[in-house]
Amino acid sequence: MSFSKWIGASLGWSFGGPIGAIIGLALGSIVDAMTSNNTSTQNRQSRTTYRTQPRQRPQTQSGDFEVSLLVLASVVIKADGKQDQRELDFVRQQFLNMYGKERANNAFKLFKNISKQNISVRPVCLQIKQMMDHPSRLQLIHFLFGIAKADGFVTQKEVNQIYTIAGYLGISSRDYESIKAMFYNSSDNAYKILEIDKSATNDAIKKAYRKMAKKYHPDKVIHLGEEHQKGAEEKFRQVQMAYEQLQKERGF
Repeated sequence: MSFSKWIGASLGWSFGGPIGAIIGLALGSIVDAMTSNNTSTQNRQSRTTYRTQPRQRPQTQSGDFEVSLLVLASVVIKADGKQDQRELDFVRQQFLNMYGKERANNAFKLFKNISKQNISVRPVCLQIKQMMDHPSRLQLIHFLFGIAKADGFVTQKEVNQIYTIAGYLGISSRDYESIKAMFYNSSDNAYKILEIDKSATNDAIKKAYRKMAKKYHPDKVIHLGEEHQKGAEEKFRQVQMAYEQLQKERGF
């Protein structure tokens, strides 16, 4: 699939609002480098669409999720005030794992131009919050932590940036801490993942597991496509592992 067809076919509400403005600038740089009149015309037409307001949609499409991830990932990897080739390589590998070579190349081409911009996080997140369902927003936070830890560790500045993003996205502190705990090793991680305290009874643990298994079930993001369901399956496995760990520790 050519770049122009990929970008035209996979985006919906993210053509408008602050995200659309970011994409428009990024595409402008890409279009300038292209020689095809067809592609240039198509993308110039798209850039007029970016000035419109976001439209209500019943479900977030894969392309809208992907572009939201590209924009927010560019913010996270610059959280420590610098960006080097290793970080770009980490992000590229994440895209390859999720999308395969051809789609990842298109996504990374856009990402490199997005990452050159100074992005105002709050309006971008408010647009995502308005247009994206809650399970998909939880998945965004999970992917952002995955990208942040792609080099083996998550810096405090990256943690702070993701926390700020989560707040603007309308993600509760308990949900944020649950997802964060999936990327750390500590004695109380199982409790944090299940969103309960260490003082919880065995019955409360069972109830929490059922609630979290429902919240993080991969079917919640089936509309995002198979590539994003893989991330949801990882969250689901983490919930199962946390529950099994507490079962073993408590003997119930």
